[in-house]
Amino acid sequence: MTTWDAGVAGALPSDPFVCGWIDMKRWSAVPLLLVLVAACPPDARAGEPLARIRVGADGRSFVRGEHDARWVAWGVNYDHDGQGRLLEEYWADEWQTVVEDLREIRDMGFNAVRIHLQFGRLMQAPNVPNEENLARLDRLIKEAADLGLYLDITGLGCYHRQDVPPWYDELPEDGRWAAQAGFWRAVAGVAGRHPNVFCYDLMNEPILPGGEPASDWLAGELGGKFFVQRLTLDLTGRPRPEVARAWVAQQAAAIRGVDADTLLTVGVIPWAHTFPKAKPLFYAPGVGDPLDVVSVHFYPKAGEIERAVEALRVYDVGKPLVVEEMFPLACSIDEMHRFIDETEGFVAGYFSFYWGTTIEELEREQTLAAGITAAWLRSLRARAAARATRDP
Repeated sequence: MTTWDAGVAGALPSDPFVCGWIDMKRWSAVPLLLVLVAACPPDARAGEPLARIRVGADGRSFVRGEHDARWVAWGVNYDHDGQGRLLEEYWADEWQTVVEDLREIRDMGFNAVRIHLQFGRLMQAPNVPNEENLARLDRLIKEAADLGLYLDITGLGCYHRQDVPPWYDELPEDGRWAAQAGFWRAVAGVAGRHPNVFCYDLMNEPILPGGEPASDWLAGELGGKFFVQRLTLDLTGRPRPEVARAWVAQQAAAIRGVDADTLLTVGVIPWAHTFPKAKPLFYAPGVGDPLDVVSVHFYPKAGEIERAVEALRVYDVGKPLVVEEMFPLACSIDEMHRFIDETEGFVAGYFSFYWGTTIEELEREQTLAAGITAAWLRSLRARAAARATRDP
């Protein structure tokens, strides 16, 4: 997975950093249970209504309810199951599995879940949504609410190439953007009715082409999935910030036409972690003005925790900052905890991953990968218990 920041030229699959990032992410092909356990108890008893999340008066935190109670996002990405199937591939026939996974997430102390919706599963034509899947989305949001869970809804996914409609890839840039706006109009029309929808992530790690036009909307295949998507195939001489600004504005306007309240964000990779002089693109002044939340995807490297902390500070731009993906892929568990310790003072939330495999199931596997994951989970459970004692 990758994205573009201003000043970084040519993030194509041949880019050495992109290849390194993808190699690191290949860990996700094994059945790891990646989580960050909540630092506070569950937000609500089952069935208790949840108040909508808002940006606090300080502009950097989240609050909810009439008394502006502070809220910190502690969540997981529920992007696929242990077999690699995307949510829409099994939620019709295995709904109880989805419900059980949400309950397991709640029982581990999380208060938020990031789901990833595929464009081809939600749209039948540029302006024709799939009503059956919209109804399932509505049901999923209600199930999450009953469990006291908020949702980060990430959209426009094209993770499985075979699910991308041919008509979608044949659209020119303006037609593709209009179809994407139609997707968000349909999703927000359903999700906007529910206060437990925490935010909409407009697209997972969007990128722009380099100096030469691209021929494919998708890039960076990883384990049969394409998590990266280009906003355009050709800049046609336009400055990169101009393209990003126009796309964000169009998608945000589509959502705001039907949902005036739910927070907006775009999940990006912090290039400042690798290129110290890199500056945010989607969160640059004038580009990300419609966005309420800054979301970054962070995987610190061993021996470079301080560097990772400083890179994260680049994205502390006066809006709530959320680490929307994280896991100790390239550092130790102790270093990952140190990263959390040193950033939670200015970070408003963290998300890791959950793929439907419990601690007990992992322990029964008796494999190296399962053992590593179990150790990670045990450390997180201890951290959660310590915080519960410290901050009852």
